[in-house]
Amino acid sequence: MSSQPQATPKTPSGWKSILKRAWPTIRILLSVALLWKATSGIDWHTLLDSEIKMEPLWFLAALACMMTAFVCGGYRWGLFMQAVGFPRRIHSYIGLYFAGGLINQGLPSTLGGDSYRAITATHLTNSGNLSDPKELDQELHHSVDLGHATPKLRLSFAMVLVDRLLGLAGNNLLGGIGLILGGATLAIWGQDLGYAVMGIMILAGLIISVILAWTPSRQLLQKLLDRFQMNNAMPGIRLAFSWPTNLAQAVLAIGIHFLTILTLLFCLKAYGVDAPIEALMIGLPALSLLLMLPISISGWGLREATLSSVLALWGVNPSLTVIASISYGALTVISVLPGAYFLLKRK
Repeated sequence: MSSQPQATPKTPSGWKSILKRAWPTIRILLSVALLWKATSGIDWHTLLDSEIKMEPLWFLAALACMMTAFVCGGYRWGLFMQAVGFPRRIHSYIGLYFAGGLINQGLPSTLGGDSYRAITATHLTNSGNLSDPKELDQELHHSVDLGHATPKLRLSFAMVLVDRLLGLAGNNLLGGIGLILGGATLAIWGQDLGYAVMGIMILAGLIISVILAWTPSRQLLQKLLDRFQMNNAMPGIRLAFSWPTNLAQAVLAIGIHFLTILTLLFCLKAYGVDAPIEALMIGLPALSLLLMLPISISGWGLREATLSSVLALWGVNPSLTVIASISYGALTVISVLPGAYFLLKRK
């Protein structure tokens, strides 16, 4: 994993530059508008007069679930990084994962949390410190041009992508299970859609595992990785997608997303709402797919509007859903606050 000087990325000009500078503000305005739309239908006087039976201890359970999900996610990513030759500092990768999660919550930054952890991990030493802090600071404040990136940086981004793909697979599998269990309430074709999603995900997993098991196809993939100067990526890819480790990865990915569902479930229970677990297994994975669109700040507003609409099909009070969703968002922010230590440590 040699280190080669990076070419200076070209600065965007014209309307692209204006849009790039204005986009964070646009996302904030969209989040505020969506949040206002979700909360505007709440009759606060009626809600307060209804004597909601608050159970704050559920918030502690929710916070524990969300923090455990981040620890498991960071541990998984750390295994991939170690497999391709990065320092064996699993707790450092977990810390960077928390820091990336904090950035994704909307901290001012020119790049997302995934880019932050991919770039910072290339400066991680065997002692757990960060090498070349000035160079790292410069890299973090410029757009990433993978076409001119060093092989080490490309490899790091590749492992972040592998981690993200497994997360997406776990999200879709859990959503498929939710549709099988409760899709009939959503629509006539809801359960069939669940079986279709499960079938597609299982088939995709089998195809990838066959590609990695069959020597000619694996050699062809290695040549493709060599062409993109990611020679050492194969061990990480095999750890994620080859048989039988892909089964363990699928279980872990589903488990991580199920922890986030338990977080929302416990937030609802804190307000005295007993929501069907299958409803959350449909609503939250669908929301995760929507959040891939960069139209709001960390899902604020979009989350409340989506969940209140979905859970209403199961008879859950939309007003309580919105309040529980806001609590879920707040607990998510609190759960990644340990990442602030790693951000400040770099300073």
